Amino acid sequence: MKTNLGAAAGTSRRTAKSDSAFRTISEAAKELGLQQHVLRFWESKFPQIQPMKRAGGRRYYRPEDIEFLASIRTLLHDQGFTIKGVQKLLDQNKGKLPGEITVNAAEVEPVDRVGLQPGVAQSSGVDKAALGSVLGELQELQVILHDGLNDIKKNP
Repeated sequence: MKTNLGAAAGTSRRTAKSDSAFRTISEAAKELGLQQHVLRFWESKFPQIQPMKRAGGRRYYRPEDIEFLASIRTLLHDQGFTIKGVQKLLDQNKGKLPGEITVNAAEVEPVDRVGLQPGVAQSSGVDKAALGSVLGELQELQVILHDGLNDIKKNP
């Protein structure tokens, strides 16, 4: 007579992994809300994603890999970036995502009234017309938000 007591006992003994534990691809995918094939695909598109691979090619993701993947997921799924857009962002920031970049205030150049750092447009090939257009749109949005906030204050 076979019983299923071993299976039931095995599930009750399992505990959640610590935050510092390595994750298999299935655990990482589940934690990130993604399919396993998406993680494999992202590995081919983002060289920064390099899980440890054991014999037989089994992947183990470090906690920092999971954080990086979560950031990429946010950029792609929540913020509407394309893969090329995220790649460009990583290239511009030396392989780091904006949340990972730390800036020393002494290293930052002052911003002039137009919103461009002096000399940046000439030295980096930035399109001033495009930046001016974006700045204009942002200023329009700022006015809309300001007006909306004033309306809320008047009529709570």
